[in-house]
Amino acid sequence: MTILSILATIFGVVNGLANFPQIYKIFKRKSAYDISVVTYIALTIGSFIWILYGIEIMNFPILIMNGLAFIEFIIILIGCYFYGRKKD
Repeated sequence: MTILSILATIFGVVNGLANFPQIYKIFKRKSAYDISVVTYIALTIGSFIWILYGIEIMNFPILIMNGLAFIEFIIILIGCYFYGRKKD
């Protein structure tokens, strides 16, 4: 591995974990009313395409970053499904 690929892997993991504060906030508040579902659907589809591309070219940093992001986006969408409606 080159230094650049090591750095890409490290920062890919860091970037891949970037949505955990949002996930925590959704499930702690039990509210996702102000979250854009369309944005996270688009991000989920995009990260899935990147996963497929990472598999095709066998690129570990792309797989890690987008794999983590994909899981986080799915969890956010689940939170939006359960907590996205305004409580009356």
